[in-house]
Amino acid sequence: MTILFTPLQLGPLHLPNRIVMAPMTRCRALGNVPNDLMAKYYSLRAEAGLIITEGTSPSPDGLGYARIPGLYSEAQVSGWRKVTDAVHQAGGRIFVQLMHCGRVAHPANLPAGARILAPSAIAAPGEMWTDSEGPQPHPVPAEMSEADIETAIQEYAAACRNALAAGFDGVELHGANGYLIDQFLNTASNHRSDRWGGSIDNRIRFAVEVARAAAQAIGAERVGMRISPYGVFNGMTPDAEMDALYLRLIEALNDIGLVYIHVVDHSSMGAPPVSDELKAQLRAAFKGRYILSGGYDAARAEADLAAGKGDLVAFGRPFIANPDLVQKLKTGGEIQPADPATFYTPDAKGYTEL
Repeated sequence: MTILFTPLQLGPLHLPNRIVMAPMTRCRALGNVPNDLMAKYYSLRAEAGLIITEGTSPSPDGLGYARIPGLYSEAQVSGWRKVTDAVHQAGGRIFVQLMHCGRVAHPANLPAGARILAPSAIAAPGEMWTDSEGPQPHPVPAEMSEADIETAIQEYAAACRNALAAGFDGVELHGANGYLIDQFLNTASNHRSDRWGGSIDNRIRFAVEVARAAAQAIGAERVGMRISPYGVFNGMTPDAEMDALYLRLIEALNDIGLVYIHVVDHSSMGAPPVSDELKAQLRAAFKGRYILSGGYDAARAEADLAAGKGDLVAFGRPFIANPDLVQKLKTGGEIQPADPATFYTPDAKGYTEL
């Protein structure tokens, strides 16, 4: 048996294999509420050792994209309960990824009264899809006040409690890919001069406080964090302190006791690579489990697990058109390509109808 198919303990969870279904935005939550279609989609992929859901907002302010789910209302908790019940009945385990989009948003995608917030009043580059107006430029966000920051931290904590109420096995905090936590980490989006910006300790403060609040809410053994050193998605920019910042963040997450870090390397999609040296340093420094991510196939996954580079391997796009991906990885079956035209559309085509 290969390492990829050996069991692993993840906090209180016993995983039957090392395969993680990566979080992927799919935009099927009409009205921002999870539904029966989503329950079917996730339950079909329950053979994964762990499923991590698409990004799910802890707040109306954090929705950002059209048709993404939230986890702040009773209707959303009930909707997610359908999903978790279906996954558990199929024998799976599932974490919800909490993603506050911050400045990566447009008012047309937000409910009445919601605001676009960020560490600094700096617009994200590029455009955002809206169902009502098509693609629109990202607007300039409002710079978060101390009160806004404290509210956001408490919204993450409340969403963690809602996650357990909805039947999730745990929570992944999305600290990657240019969303709110990453916006605080990165000097391209954080120009603050108060205790939330400037120095490394100040820029990691929001990530650390969110992680601490999440751990206090549901237990650190049920909380992981996704990070993307050197990522450039949504206008992020590497700087000279990047290695030191992430190593300092890992120290702080160790103190809290998070169950895993999920390290994104998007070099397979054209982004700057995360150096092998930094990956090795993060791996050596972090006391919990380490999820590898970024363009993996079975052979590379097996090689990196055998080399001790990580404990689990996340697969993203291959899961879209291959709900039976775990079996295909095990048997060498042909992996069908996904259709990018259906990644973010609202119906079953390219989702549960392949």
